[in-house]
Amino acid sequence: MATVLAACNGDSSTPPSSAPADSGAVSAAAVNTTNVAGEPEKAAYKDSDFATDWTQENPVYIKLNGAAATIEGTGAKAKDKSVAITSPGTYVVSGTWEDGQITVEVADTEKVRLVLNGADLTNKSGAALYIKEADKATIVLQEGTTNKISDGANYAAAGTSDDEPNSAVYSKADLTLTGTGSLIVRGNYNDGLTSKDDLKITGGTIEIHAVDDGLLGRDQVAVKDGTIAIEAGGDGIKTTNDTDSSKGSIAIEGGSFRIKAGSDGLQSAAAIRIDGGTYDIVAGGGSANGAVRTGNDRPGSRGGPNTAQQQQTATEDSPSTKGIKAATTILVTSGTLTIDSRDDAVHSNGSIAIAGGELRITSGDDGIHADTSIAITGGTIDIAKSYEGIESSEITITDGIIRLVASDDGLNIAGGNDGSSVGGRPGQNNFTAASQGKLVISGGSLTVDAAGDGLDSNGSIDMSGGTVIVNGPTSSGNGALDYDGTFTISGGTLIAAGSAGMAMAPSEQSAGRSVLMTFSQTKAAGTAVELKDGSGNVVVSATPSKAYQTVVFSSPALKQDTAYTLYAGGTKIVDFNISGSVTWLNESGVTSGRSVGPGGAGGNPGMNRGRGTGTGMERPAP
Repeated sequence: MATVLAACNGDSSTPPSSAPADSGAVSAAAVNTTNVAGEPEKAAYKDSDFATDWTQENPVYIKLNGAAATIEGTGAKAKDKSVAITSPGTYVVSGTWEDGQITVEVADTEKVRLVLNGADLTNKSGAALYIKEADKATIVLQEGTTNKISDGANYAAAGTSDDEPNSAVYSKADLTLTGTGSLIVRGNYNDGLTSKDDLKITGGTIEIHAVDDGLLGRDQVAVKDGTIAIEAGGDGIKTTNDTDSSKGSIAIEGGSFRIKAGSDGLQSAAAIRIDGGTYDIVAGGGSANGAVRTGNDRPGSRGGPNTAQQQQTATEDSPSTKGIKAATTILVTSGTLTIDSRDDAVHSNGSIAIAGGELRITSGDDGIHADTSIAITGGTIDIAKSYEGIESSEITITDGIIRLVASDDGLNIAGGNDGSSVGGRPGQNNFTAASQGKLVISGGSLTVDAAGDGLDSNGSIDMSGGTVIVNGPTSSGNGALDYDGTFTISGGTLIAAGSAGMAMAPSEQSAGRSVLMTFSQTKAAGTAVELKDGSGNVVVSATPSKAYQTVVFSSPALKQDTAYTLYAGGTKIVDFNISGSVTWLNESGVTSGRSVGPGGAGGNPGMNRGRGTGTGMERPAP
């Protein structure tokens, strides 16, 4: 158990050195999305989305010079500080436009390519680039050039219509950005770069500063490649179509992202799929701005307030400040994501599936939250700070390396409503009934450091494989393990250390063997505890990183009708025999019931919590 010993006492901010290297994107067939309703699809691309060579296309040249423009070719006209493009084709834009606008208006079956070749566009009273109508517009960022587009703080034709321009670059058609040059966008009025249809990025270095949202695609935002930096007062990247079930998604396969958002980093009206890329996201000023709370004052938590008025006030008074947020589904198969968020780091009103990649999370609320289900089948997840680490109605872990630190519960199978939401619409963030919730662990490595409950299920827990290490609470009001239904264990290694007041062990009907040891006095952090067999061989051991009074051991190495000796700090504590599925142990030996509390006093842990009866824990007190 050397690796278990190291994992239990290691630095929670660094994933174990045995973490597998990211092997890249995982094919859809390889992603286990059993618990995901409607796996989000990858974006579809055409060759034209990547085409950057325009020299053979007989382009029209638009040369800007302050407040004037010279046009070489047909299809565009300059008049009164505006250039109107009215024919399909390729247009090469260069020079400075001090206070004017370029518009594109062609048939909705026609395409226009705009090559930005050292262009600096400013419109003080509206969108600097306005694509009124087209089938598709493509912006090519010419190699070796830096291009700039900005609008003013006040629009001459400002209104409330959803179709009126409100960003420096505004398109009512599908919009693609490609090339190897750079583009700096300043949205001084509202948003930075908007498409009312699909927005795709396949290359370029793009920097956006926006009063509100940075990149916005109503129907889709898709990124294949590029270097993108966004500083936005609202959301960093956003989709808004929540009326068509086939639209409103974010799909990213590569690129580099640095996002600093006053609200959400990525916000989708539907699903988010991440198949690669590198992300550095700060949302709402980061976790340092998160609410300071105890384990019982969160809306929806046991013992805490949960009135409709309180939840409504929280939604109305404060913006959503999540790292990555989706209304339906989030799927991560690859990529490196570093998220520092004021609210949840990864949040879905539906399901979340993590099949690969590396997530480094610092959160002022939940590390990972989904209303319906979370399935973790691979990857490395390091939650260095959170209120609750991972929370959903159902959590399934089959593979991967997970390490988390929580000021309340580590893993929480919740019942009732969560206090945070996507948009705050009625019916969101409603968990399933508590009795239906379930935590299933069949593989992987999970290390939990929790000030509240370590593994907390308002329903049941099932463990058949993997390694789970819990450095649990030091206060008597919480337990390293906490469940309302049953905790059946049939495989894998479980080590859970914590306080004694509410300690629980796996259920009696488990096929695997487990031992719950209660010490007469609290042991200091770093005090090793070992189980040795009759020959003096260490069968299972751990070195908890926090003070503890109880330890639960479960391992396939524990055998029925076999004698063991428990040591703590190198000192022999007690000899005992395993004669059932759960052995309740104190310093005097095996008890006839639960050995919980100072000196192994009998008790009924798990009761008196204002919760349902733990059916798997019902055995008479000694």
